[in-house]
Amino acid sequence: MKICVHGAGAWGTAVAVNAAARHEVTLWARDAAQADAMSAARENSRYLPGLALPASLAVRAGDIAQAQAGADLVIVATPMAALREQLIALRGTAAAVAWLCKGVEPALDASSPASFGLLAHEIWAQVAPELRAGVLSGPSFAQEVAEGRPTALVAASPHAAVRDMLVDAFHGPALRVYANEDIVGVEVGGAVKNVLAIATGLCDGLALGLNARAALITRGLAEMTRFGLALGARAETFMGLSGLGDLVLTSTGDLSRNRKVGLLLAQGRTLAQAVDSLGHVAEGVYCARTVVQRARGLGIEMPIAEGVVALLDGRMSPQDAVAALVGREPVPESVQLQQSGAAAASPRQSP
Repeated sequence: MKICVHGAGAWGTAVAVNAAARHEVTLWARDAAQADAMSAARENSRYLPGLALPASLAVRAGDIAQAQAGADLVIVATPMAALREQLIALRGTAAAVAWLCKGVEPALDASSPASFGLLAHEIWAQVAPELRAGVLSGPSFAQEVAEGRPTALVAASPHAAVRDMLVDAFHGPALRVYANEDIVGVEVGGAVKNVLAIATGLCDGLALGLNARAALITRGLAEMTRFGLALGARAETFMGLSGLGDLVLTSTGDLSRNRKVGLLLAQGRTLAQAVDSLGHVAEGVYCARTVVQRARGLGIEMPIAEGVVALLDGRMSPQDAVAALVGREPVPESVQLQQSGAAAASPRQSP
């Protein structure tokens, strides 16, 4: 199989390295200087220092059409904000297309209260519906995938051929890929877990304890499920790799950028200081407001996500955000679970 990966960040490099062991792979970088440096050093020193690139992996810049000529599969490994541009550029391609980004696109008209950002599959439907496309997602840090450590991912698409191609491209002894038709649920899980990981980082940064962390993750999963069901996802998806699995990893893993944002805010850093210190994109910072906005429009209550937005906007201190969550009125958990299962039919939920 011939594969072209768009984007030479950590994730793009990691999947390119993984696939190059079995397929013909080209890694395309927007920055020509970065591509030249990677080709010469056989290393992505900026994003994955110390990891040797296999000799079989071609690193290119320049004409992207030339780089992907004849490709069977194109992987878009850019941040969420660049996905629309990438899909527009891919209109008419015969290759299958899959994206790696997890999050929500910034609203195209930020001045309009009725305008909100879209999930990746919604962007696809809007700008390039003719593409055979899908998403590769799940609980995974790029560093560990690049190192060949055991990982499980989900290939989601309404097209069986795209799901099969992603499994063929990446499934191997260390990286296991499972197919799923529910692209909505997989993408909701990938987006919302980033927001919830900020809250969990805040919890850990304030030293609230492991009990509090477990409660926050569990209630966060309920929020994620309510939101996803209202958008047409399947409930079982959120108990799988792209729901519970990705939420646990991103909320507890030391490599999680979103969790680190919460930790730094708990230490008294400003949001700007926290983001600047990362050196990578933390998608939860950029999609939290949109998730909450869309949830409000659907009549879905997401108190943890609401608290994260208040924190990011500077309307609450870390201590006040936690106090607001702890001080909510109790309701029976069994009622919440029943309501979550009926979210699509009756969107108004108990918190």
